[in-house]
Amino acid sequence: MNGFTAIIRRELKLAMRQGSDAAIALMFFVLVVALFPLGVGPEPGILERISGGVVWIGALLAAMLSLDRLFQADHEDGALDLLVMAPWPLEALVLAKCLAHWMVTGLPIMLISPLLGLLLHMNTDAYLTLLAAMALGTPVLSLIGAVGASLVLGARRAGVLVSLLVLPLTVPVLIFGVSAVEAAAIGQDAGPHLMLLGALLLAAIPLCPWAAAAALRQAVT
Repeated sequence: MNGFTAIIRRELKLAMRQGSDAAIALMFFVLVVALFPLGVGPEPGILERISGGVVWIGALLAAMLSLDRLFQADHEDGALDLLVMAPWPLEALVLAKCLAHWMVTGLPIMLISPLLGLLLHMNTDAYLTLLAAMALGTPVLSLIGAVGASLVLGARRAGVLVSLLVLPLTVPVLIFGVSAVEAAAIGQDAGPHLMLLGALLLAAIPLCPWAAAAALRQAVT
């Protein structure tokens, strides 16, 4: 636990010093959602119908922006070699970096999503469901993103490669997240969709750090 909490504190301190990745991701999320009313028209009925999908697509694309830097800085300054040789399991350290990444990018996106839903005339009954779906889905994006970031470590145009690898894997999160919001908006039970998102999160917590750690070990050999 000492190594786990130390990595989280380190990542949060670096994020607070730099601040650019989190700010860019949040601004991109806001801009993507704000542009949809200009593209499809200001009719409240149309915006309400597509609001869940728009918010989730914006969140998904915004989460992609900083994934390529998840391990890149450590790889460039040699810190990754020390992490691999540390006495703690590398999988736990990867999980700590994923948690810190979610706290810096996913958590702000989750908190601001209801305000953007208001911009899109989302049904007020769906706000709590949107928050719950984001709380379950955005950590999965960070976990899957860690696998993609570790696989393209050191490659040229890593950001593009990460997006190509990660986006197809995040389709289930997008489907269940949007379905939960739409079910709540029309008065149906969103519980099954949230349970599926929770199942994805429970599966990603052990599997994604294990896969990412294996790729990191390969990258430093």
